[in-house]
Amino acid sequence: DKGNSRNTKITKMFTFEGITRKEVQVLNTGDIAIIAGIPDVFIGETIVDLAETPALPSIAIDEPTISLNFLVNDSPFAGREGKYVTSRQIRERLEKELEINVGLKINFDGTDQEEMQEGYLVYGRGELHIAVLLENMRREGYELQVSQPHVIIKEENGKKLEPYEEATIDVPSAFAGSVIEKLTARRGLITSMNEKEGITRILIELPTRGLLGYRGQFVVDTKGEGILASRFVGFKDYAGEIKKRDVGSMTSMVAGKVVAFSLWTLQERGILYVEHGDEVYEGMVVGNVTKGDEMSVNPTKGKQLSNMRSSGTDEAVNVKPSYKLSIERALEIMADDEYLEITPKNVRLRKKFLTEQERSKNKSSSKK
Repeated sequence: DKGNSRNTKITKMFTFEGITRKEVQVLNTGDIAIIAGIPDVFIGETIVDLAETPALPSIAIDEPTISLNFLVNDSPFAGREGKYVTSRQIRERLEKELEINVGLKINFDGTDQEEMQEGYLVYGRGELHIAVLLENMRREGYELQVSQPHVIIKEENGKKLEPYEEATIDVPSAFAGSVIEKLTARRGLITSMNEKEGITRILIELPTRGLLGYRGQFVVDTKGEGILASRFVGFKDYAGEIKKRDVGSMTSMVAGKVVAFSLWTLQERGILYVEHGDEVYEGMVVGNVTKGDEMSVNPTKGKQLSNMRSSGTDEAVNVKPSYKLSIERALEIMADDEYLEITPKNVRLRKKFLTEQERSKNKSSSKK
């Protein structure tokens, strides 16, 4: 954009044949190619053979819409599975990601004032964008924890602005009412709706905050038959409070191995994230509570054994399948006072403060 130019040297050129790369000496018009040798190239720059050649218009990259903190894992299970666990190793991996991930921005100078711990503030284009990065990192052997994603709020001319997205939704007409009800409650505004051959297409504009945590609910409401795609449309006036979370967290108060008998009694209170035999620690979130209250539980408590028999004691223990947490699912359902612990083999939700005493102390100090 500034009209500056610099000289550099291309060392290798490749084109594609199917899914394989082939080294070539000449590139022809229309080829999709890979070139090597320019370490400091950025998106939107034009590579030419003569300095007099005019540059192509620069490509504009959409701004990030959400931010979250990448932190060193400090849970009781830290270091068990990960190969790369230190702050320096996480930083090096994020710096490497910045070279190829053009929609990502990272603040390496520390976290915002709300966070109690050192870490790196990562800005991304949505939950999926961040989830793909985290999934790649865990497969490479990294172990870390992240905070709840927050939408980026701007202030211009004394006005509060937040990112908005236009969602395009295709659902069977029978489920359209439920989808519209949920999204309008999240400050969505329908711009277009039409039906064709039993499928309703809805165009709805809503704050990015409204879409956070909705995709999982969308799959349930449409029985997996709906299609939802969204695109960033710009920063607009702040839409006010959006209440999305109507469940509370079921938190383990002890460490140990989960027992089926205990899960059998807890499954009536909400949805469980763990199953028989899983290891848990104090402060780990093992499920949710449908009534919206926080609850501390003991998922390791076994059945009391005695030599006396009575009716009802030999009842079969039937435990429903657990709601297995993936990175995307966990980013959608986690609360503000929780961290998502990500290791090469496991994804766990945990409280920022592991003990009940620490949580109560933090709650009373934040109120003051």
